Amino acid sequence: MLVGAGTASDSAPVTELMTRAARAAADDAGAPALLAAVNRIALPQGSWALTDPARTIATRLGASHARTFRYEIGVSQQEIVNDALTAIGRGEVDVVLVVGGEARAWVRHGGHEEDGEALPPDVTVTRQADFVAPVEQAAGIVVPPVQQYALIENALGAHEHLDPHAQGEEVARLWARFNLVARDNPSAAFPAPRSAAAISTPGPRNRPLAHPYNVWHASQWTVDQAAALLFCSAGRAADAGVPRDRWVFPHVALHASKAVTLTARADLWAWPAMAVLGRAAADHIARPLAELPIAEVYSCFPSAVRVQQRALGLDPNGTPTVTGGMTFAGGPFNNYVLTATAAVLPLLRQEPSALGLLTTVCGMLSKPGLAVWSATPPAPGRGPRIADLAEAAAAATPTRAVASPERAGGPAVVASYTVTYDADDPPAPTRTAIVADLADGTRTAATCEDAAIARAALAEGLIGQTVHIERTAFTA
Repeated sequence: MLVGAGTASDSAPVTELMTRAARAAADDAGAPALLAAVNRIALPQGSWALTDPARTIATRLGASHARTFRYEIGVSQQEIVNDALTAIGRGEVDVVLVVGGEARAWVRHGGHEEDGEALPPDVTVTRQADFVAPVEQAAGIVVPPVQQYALIENALGAHEHLDPHAQGEEVARLWARFNLVARDNPSAAFPAPRSAAAISTPGPRNRPLAHPYNVWHASQWTVDQAAALLFCSAGRAADAGVPRDRWVFPHVALHASKAVTLTARADLWAWPAMAVLGRAAADHIARPLAELPIAEVYSCFPSAVRVQQRALGLDPNGTPTVTGGMTFAGGPFNNYVLTATAAVLPLLRQEPSALGLLTTVCGMLSKPGLAVWSATPPAPGRGPRIADLAEAAAAATPTRAVASPERAGGPAVVASYTVTYDADDPPAPTRTAIVADLADGTRTAATCEDAAIARAALAEGLIGQTVHIERTAFTA
């Protein structure tokens, strides 16, 4: 079970922020002494390059017997939670601290953290090698990730027969609703009011990033934020004196560890893997996920939310967040699910019979994660559903063969596109990125550095048009 959650937000080194969040989680559990009993400290890798910050945290907390685990980028945050729950369920450990954090704003203002550990973590959990396709890397559409999410967004708009203006308005209305939630979140990093018009209109403080996304469509990861979750067995919770009204139980904890890259997905606008998790969760709790009163859907970019709403049967006109999302509440790199869980936890305690939904995005909709929590335990004999549904998720995902970057060539039909901009003031469209289908049915990615084509793509769109591919470049 989950007995405590804590957060920290201040101008400080990331290890200090994570230590504070861990102590806040133990205080939230009403049992600070639990920290000394922690058997495992698990950290998702952040943007920092520290050797083993979990060991530094263990020393500061007095958890002298804790083993340290670091999960590479590309391992789902839900998988980290599942590992903690499974280890406790098997009796391998009885207290697990999952903690993550970022101090990018502190670093930007001149902060520098000394690496206090010489040895690597006790355990490093790696991701699969095929997290992104070689052609995506070669075409330069992986970093920054806003390009891939814009490609997904434009594919979704075309699938739903929305013209660019209508699509932009729909996206902006969704994000303005998220902003309304953030305004009431005292922990939000960027709670300033922003209307749909302000979000959708480029300007000096809202630079265009990748069509149709501006700065205030994107996750804001230059933050100083940390979050910690404290898990333990029922026996340990009782022995430690954790009040019964602090206990929160997993009903569903699902992820899919097998990645399907963006270019390999036949339908760029859909996420069948998340739909598999959603159906499994709904079957287990015997109700549609749309009926759950509390929901925090992973929100790195609008397309992530919009695709999940459709995959999980949520209301497309709804606002599935209690934080305000990663644009407005803050999006600490690779640990936001911990922050989201910490925000959902008190709501579940206030309404013990309620079920709360949390989702995880890993990569570019590469691997899904989904959890349902409640302050009421599952029915006797029912138990939680904790599983890796990798095979079912992969089987449900229509795929295309992906061309190697060296061999892609010839005419191709554009499946989606986006346009990126130069660094001038005002920024000008200069580069067009596409995902396209070659004549032999294979999928590829390519870019064009012709500013005239970028301007034409913004004015007229490219989806469905035929272009000529030469390796990872294209001409119209």
